[in-house]
Amino acid sequence: MPYRRVVITGIGAVTPVGLDMPTTWDRIINGCSGVAPITNFDSSILPIHVACEVKSFSPNGAIDVKEMRRTDLFEQYAMVAAREALQNSNLILTPELAEDTGVVIGSSIGGLHSLVQQYELLKEQGPRKLNPFCIPMVMGNGASGMVAIQLGAKGPSYSPASACATSNDALGQSFELIRRGAARAIFAGGADATVTMIGIAGFDRLGAVSHDNALPSHSPKPFDKNRTGVVVGEGACVLVLEDLELALSRGAHILAEVAGYGQTTDAFHVIAPAEGGAGAARAIKRALDQAAIRPEQVDYINAHGTATPLNDIAETQAIKTVFGDHAYKVPISSTKSITGHLMGATGALEAAVCVHAIQHGIVPPTINLTEPDPLCDLDYIPGEARRKRVNVAMNNSFGFGGHNAVVVFKRYED
Repeated sequence: MPYRRVVITGIGAVTPVGLDMPTTWDRIINGCSGVAPITNFDSSILPIHVACEVKSFSPNGAIDVKEMRRTDLFEQYAMVAAREALQNSNLILTPELAEDTGVVIGSSIGGLHSLVQQYELLKEQGPRKLNPFCIPMVMGNGASGMVAIQLGAKGPSYSPASACATSNDALGQSFELIRRGAARAIFAGGADATVTMIGIAGFDRLGAVSHDNALPSHSPKPFDKNRTGVVVGEGACVLVLEDLELALSRGAHILAEVAGYGQTTDAFHVIAPAEGGAGAARAIKRALDQAAIRPEQVDYINAHGTATPLNDIAETQAIKTVFGDHAYKVPISSTKSITGHLMGATGALEAAVCVHAIQHGIVPPTINLTEPDPLCDLDYIPGEARRKRVNVAMNNSFGFGGHNAVVVFKRYED
């Protein structure tokens, strides 16, 4: 049986720069930084006082009061994003279609807010005061489970966990499930809510987080000579993937086609990327090969671009390895310079950026890039967005543990 074509018909997001996808996209292309002083907790005992928090979050009727008490913040972000994606796609889950509709939403850490809160409650007031839903609130698969329950999706449902590559893997694996006929539609993406005291402190102890507190919006600085590390973010992004036949049969507005997925592991170090970006290069090549797309056909790359010293160099080297001379001609940006690093949600959000670049003919900027690192000498779109027709876009996600996931998108053509 031939493989099915897979298309994207809906997107929803909850991010540090917007509580929906249209607002998020508008702020990204206008380079509006989401970095600000931390308000979730008192950060005075930490060396870091800024993050990319989701501000003024409200479930907007997507979650009732009972569910709010039984779910962690990362699950709530996912439910709101999934509801927006459903509305954006105009997909109607009939009883028949529901059985062929899945949910693959990953998280790098899971319910960190609930874990900390419930542990403190246990210490101070004893086990009988724990929320009876403590464990489901902490589980990494909580977002997939809750979204499936909310929407009535009864097909494949699970939650990949591959650190910062999580939601790119969620998209890639959903693509594979639909491609081979195991599902007709899937809500795919990621969610994380790691802006907590232990989350910020833990990432800082790894030496990965920027200490630029004085001028929050001037950090992070991907690919800049003076980059100092990640700014921790949070949020969720969910995309609706469908087989093309289903989308056409219901007259859906097709946003883009998923063309290829590449997944590799460095098997090198739990934090540092493989030397020369070798693992990332293999993932890029696999994604392009599966998509039957040559490097010179790629019009835009959304880079992983974390602003850590090693990652930015390794990613630059990986792109050069696969793209050769064309590496210097393709526009590349790190939207983490605007949104911060949404951890397990970051791949899905950056995939959504790729889809919007295809739709709108605009490639977003890398802000705070004022003095390029000589070892990062590609076209990283510094400062301002650029008008450009995009037929093919590629999204890179590389996670702790050496996980590499690359997804290629293309303009839909009949």
